[in-house]
Amino acid sequence: MLEIRDIKTTYGKIAALKGVSLDIREGGLTCLLGPNGAGKTTLIWTISGILKAQSGSMKLAGEELAGLKPHQIVEKGVVTVPENRLVFPEMTVKDNLIVGAFSRRKAKGGVEEDLESVLDRFPRLRERANQEAGTLSGGEQQMLAVGRALMARPKILLMDEPSTGLAPIIVEEIFEIIGKLRDEGRTIFLVEQNANLALDYADHFYLLEQGHVTFGGQPGEVDHDELIARAYLGARKAS
Repeated sequence: MLEIRDIKTTYGKIAALKGVSLDIREGGLTCLLGPNGAGKTTLIWTISGILKAQSGSMKLAGEELAGLKPHQIVEKGVVTVPENRLVFPEMTVKDNLIVGAFSRRKAKGGVEEDLESVLDRFPRLRERANQEAGTLSGGEQQMLAVGRALMARPKILLMDEPSTGLAPIIVEEIFEIIGKLRDEGRTIFLVEQNANLALDYADHFYLLEQGHVTFGGQPGEVDHDELIARAYLGARKAS
């Protein structure tokens, strides 16, 4: 679905991504793991057009995305669920969801039907449809951020650290939602630090360290890689 090849992104003189290459596979959940400062969010921002890559290629089903503006990338079907949710706090839940369909403003119909579909998926959002988003709990705001992204009818969902700031029981609930989306055949690129939980849901994963992809494989391979075990699984050792 999305081919990333030799992407290099800098902050001023600091090289954040140093030639990143990976594939986001259609109809599956691809996970990117890595410590703080590895460049995970930088990659999300680069794919979504918020940051401009200095070089490299990002092709969605063969069509180049590098150089497009963020709203153009959303219109192509690459939609981000940002870290820390970033809902519009003074707008209602319903209005936040409708904003998610902004990229479809030129199309006729479908928005109300999709709104009902999202509210059916998240009953708590339906209960709070006319409530200001800033009054929701962290978990509810995460559901709202996912629902808002779904309103854009994405081809790929980019999810940046969905577990950030949430209680463990809520994190489990959010990952169940992610798992259901994957089981529906949606293409998901998940950036996450909770490696144990992320690998339970991932079909494929990559490890990013200091701006380089240092490992890629299937989750079942994780116990055979000492680097992943040392970086993410604490006392667990590779067998």
